Amino acid sequence: MSNKKVTTASLLTMKQQGEKIVAITAYDASFAKLFDQQGVDVTLIGDSLGMVLQGHDDTLPVTLDDIAYHTRSVRRGTERALVVADMPFMTYATPEQTYSNAAQLMAAGASMVKVEGGSWLAETIIGLVQRSVPVCGHLGLTPQSVHVFGGFKVQGRADEQAQKIYDEALALEQAGIQLLVLECVPVELAGRISQALTIPVIGIGAGNQTDGQILVMHDMLGVSANYMPKFSKNYLAQSGDIRQAVNDYIDEVRDGRFPSSEHSFS
Repeated sequence: MSNKKVTTASLLTMKQQGEKIVAITAYDASFAKLFDQQGVDVTLIGDSLGMVLQGHDDTLPVTLDDIAYHTRSVRRGTERALVVADMPFMTYATPEQTYSNAAQLMAAGASMVKVEGGSWLAETIIGLVQRSVPVCGHLGLTPQSVHVFGGFKVQGRADEQAQKIYDEALALEQAGIQLLVLECVPVELAGRISQALTIPVIGIGAGNQTDGQILVMHDMLGVSANYMPKFSKNYLAQSGDIRQAVNDYIDEVRDGRFPSSEHSFS
């Protein structure tokens, strides 16, 4: 593992060289430091904290102040990994609102912000990049849209929906995102998108044809308050040691063993 700081440029190089990117959510300085020392490339302060930390049924109650607080904590524990912060529900409804809220997260220590949605965000993404804010997109199952979807369901199984997600990914890259998360989409679709985009694509429940993987840390350690998603794996159960669990996760992502077919959707 290199001690050189991970940047958007180094993630792009990893994709070009066929090296898998390892990402995980983090919410405090102690776990951020542990993940950083083990060699995780990207830590995400996810609005998943609403479910795994606060005990909500979805991510919608999470506030900008919540994310900013946890971003400051994670930044203090991080030296190497790229720190990405989620923009919570309705904090990026308009471009001007987005610029102000993204500035708060960058000031809190994020090196990139993540937004959920497709081409309707193009103007906002262009504006963020012009204002020196790197952006990560998020397509497929976008948890902030859970009530629109009617629950946490796999997206892109029907041909028309799959084509829409594919087209949206191209549109987001054209707008200027430097990283894309694909959540709960079929393996074949995720592979097509990963090959079509020049930027890295990180999967969660999207199979092993993406450029990297991300898991919610509580799922990876088997301690989530609600349930264990099909696409996740309890690495602590097989090792009994947190550091070894993280090492196993990193190793299995790097060599393509995770996710296997049992953690993927067709």
